[in-house]
Amino acid sequence: MTDDLSKALASTVRAAREERALTVAALADVSGVSRAMISKVEHAEAQPTAALLAKLSGALGLTLSELIARAEGATAHLARRDEQPVWTDPETGYTRRAVSPSASTALELVEVELPPGAEVAYPAQAYRFINQQIWILSGRLRFVEGDQVHELDAGDCLQLGPPADCVFVNPTGAPCRYLVVLDKLAVAR
Repeated sequence: MTDDLSKALASTVRAAREERALTVAALADVSGVSRAMISKVEHAEAQPTAALLAKLSGALGLTLSELIARAEGATAHLARRDEQPVWTDPETGYTRRAVSPSASTALELVEVELPPGAEVAYPAQAYRFINQQIWILSGRLRFVEGDQVHELDAGDCLQLGPPADCVFVNPTGAPCRYLVVLDKLAVAR
């Protein structure tokens, strides 16, 4: 992550927290992230991981893509590939490309590349306001959804159930690429 994006992300997390009239302590209670870590993120003193950002964005009622798009100040209706925001998790090397134009408010497409042997966990709260499908583009993905384990191969598409703690696992020696489709309005319907 660039220094500029780290600073913008810090300001975005703080602004989203303040928009919701949450103190750092209240956000810590809702997200399960310590007050000290939230303070470090908000002051750009720590490079947050995917799991940490998922907890914060879920607690703020945002998807991870929305959080990153807000940080970049983007409002475009066309997302050219070379301009699509790409974020890499510093802990796992997991790469996330926000495919959808930033002006999209209800539907998001996110392309992910999960390195060999990598695991990324997301808490149930990150899924509480979205309907989600995962379509495997290449490789193999083991997706743990609560107590269920789904073994997915290229071409498979999974509709997620009710919010549950989830883990994306690449059990192979080759990268796994998949598309995540998020429908934020489907939950409200």
